[in-house]
Amino acid sequence: MIDAADLTARLIRCPSVTPEEGGALVLLGDMLHQAGFETHRIDRGGTPNLFARWGAKGRPALGFNGHTDVVPPGDLGSWTHPPFSGHVEDGLIWGRGATDMKSGVAAFTAAAIDFITETPPDGAVILTITGDEEGPSTHGTSAIIDWMEENGERMQACIVGEPSNPDAMGEMMKIGRRGSATYRIRATGLQGHAAYPHRARNPLHTLTRYLNDLIAAPLDSGSDHFEPSGLQIVSVDCGNPASNVIPERASAVVNIRFNDLHTAASLAEELTRRAAVLGDETGVVLNIDADVSGEAFVTEPGPFVDLVRDVVEQQTGRRPILSTSGGTSDARFIKDLCPVVEFGLVGHFMHQVDERVPQAQVRQLKMIYQRILERFFA
Repeated sequence: MIDAADLTARLIRCPSVTPEEGGALVLLGDMLHQAGFETHRIDRGGTPNLFARWGAKGRPALGFNGHTDVVPPGDLGSWTHPPFSGHVEDGLIWGRGATDMKSGVAAFTAAAIDFITETPPDGAVILTITGDEEGPSTHGTSAIIDWMEENGERMQACIVGEPSNPDAMGEMMKIGRRGSATYRIRATGLQGHAAYPHRARNPLHTLTRYLNDLIAAPLDSGSDHFEPSGLQIVSVDCGNPASNVIPERASAVVNIRFNDLHTAASLAEELTRRAAVLGDETGVVLNIDADVSGEAFVTEPGPFVDLVRDVVEQQTGRRPILSTSGGTSDARFIKDLCPVVEFGLVGHFMHQVDERVPQAQVRQLKMIYQRILERFFA
């Protein structure tokens, strides 16, 4: 049997800060190949990725997804133990990625190998592991999915092993995620002297009116599986060092986390419509550019969601809440391939100095994944 806690410590010792592979995918690829998995490195655009399948292509397959890249450790002197030491003490594993999410990858890798070794299923087990989830994610899981589609690889369902529980194992599983889009607003007016505003068109006055209109009322009241959408102004700038000059240009950035009542395109259309109305009134031109991280999606409750939920309850004594909270994850790519849910560890210490995780929790997660595999192929 593979100890998922020990594997977590070994993975932490691989310094895989995005986009560096750091040896983590090599370690996992070797383990999986030795266990009988067919493995492929699917590197694209300088991003390392790993695909592994046990069982014949085309057979009913359960998939797992995760990432081995981690955020930078910050000030090394602030750590109790070096961030890439994988130090183990008093039942805790210390290091960058201990929570997010080398432990989750270790748990489903160990569960998959032990499962196919002890009880080989009439089907396939697929692992998709990327080296870029914490960064731009342009050539990470999306590259693996592109490769799968080109090569006829299919999953009937998938579990993303991201930390999903706020405070205790079994509290929560994710069945969807809000969409995320960033909109950059550029206002162009007419520069002039601050003492003669009638000879200028102040882009800041128009831009601030526009922003105030955006936050004056909620975008919606939520939907069946989602909380209300949220819009946050995250930047306003004009780059003007002079107090006696009305600037020609100003800009702002807003981020919208939206539910399934909207799409990134429908929001862009509404923002552009409002900009045109105000521009006609003031003579200041407002242009909108969009950067979309992902659309809102939900995996409707049904047999697969119930299977995962039942196993989690059996193993933890808690029936997890079905949630769509939080930021984006790579589930936003997998949703186009098959039903997907997220279940992993407790999310304490993610991205923090002294990131750490209890060994017992990692071993419990491995057992949950192994029981899910058993139920899926029963």
